[in-house]
Amino acid sequence: MAITLENVGIAVRDIEATISFFTDLGLTVLGRTTVRGEWADTAVGLDGNHAHVAMLQTPDGRGRLELFEYLHPDAIETEPTRPNEVGMHRVAFSVDDLDEALEIAARHGCHPLRGVATYEDVYKLTYLRGPSGILVMLAQELGRS
Repeated sequence: MAITLENVGIAVRDIEATISFFTDLGLTVLGRTTVRGEWADTAVGLDGNHAHVAMLQTPDGRGRLELFEYLHPDAIETEPTRPNEVGMHRVAFSVDDLDEALEIAARHGCHPLRGVATYEDVYKLTYLRGPSGILVMLAQELGRS
């Protein structure tokens, strides 16, 4: 059996702010729609499911995020996920300029949880809190001499 990762789905409180954050980082919007109806109720397992949806893609075409802003049932606010919690952890992106990516994130009010780390002279990386509390890892591969 062949298997391919299609996308990572994330429920957000404000789809416009979240789209703005990820498109400023370089992702593109592939499409937007509003879903509802019996098929959506069945697929998601929620009665009366009604949501705005946007599909975003990384520039290389390999990674996709599907964002959902629920209109019904009401979105349930929870505490943001911490790095050591079991369950959905984070979404990670490779960037070619971490400093520039952090400047973009800062314009959206998003900053590293603690700072920028260097892993064995291979990567500079950090975790930050994106829109709706999404945990985002940004990593830049360092050149080897």
